[in-house]
Amino acid sequence: VQLQASGGGLVQAGDSLRLSCAASGRTVVVTAVGWFRQAPGKEREFVAAISWRGGSTNYADSVKGRFTISRDNAKNTVYLEMNSLKPEDTAVYYCAAETRLVPNVLITNTPRYWGQGTLVTVSS
Repeated sequence: VQLQASGGGLVQAGDSLRLSCAASGRTVVVTAVGWFRQAPGKEREFVAAISWRGGSTNYADSVKGRFTISRDNAKNTVYLEMNSLKPEDTAVYYCAAETRLVPNVLITNTPRYWGQGTLVTVSS
């Protein structure tokens, strides 16, 4: 499975941005796709996940109500709509694909496939 992330950029606090993660290859093994982020000097953290075939979603508390994850099955693409962005959202964002069945949280911290990162910078 190959994952191609895109959509990062420089925005101001309060702005919105949409990230995309296009999946290709043997996507039949995918159970969920998630977004993680890593800020400079910090550990990578989970942001959001969506089941690959169902409608389940999961969000980190820090982004609930501001970020929305969605999926376009026809395009094999997962989106992360980010609203009301804050400077603390600044990070490299990575999409990842899980191949295990993970109830409730949908994705582990060690999903099998990773895309390249896309940088999101939020200025104050």
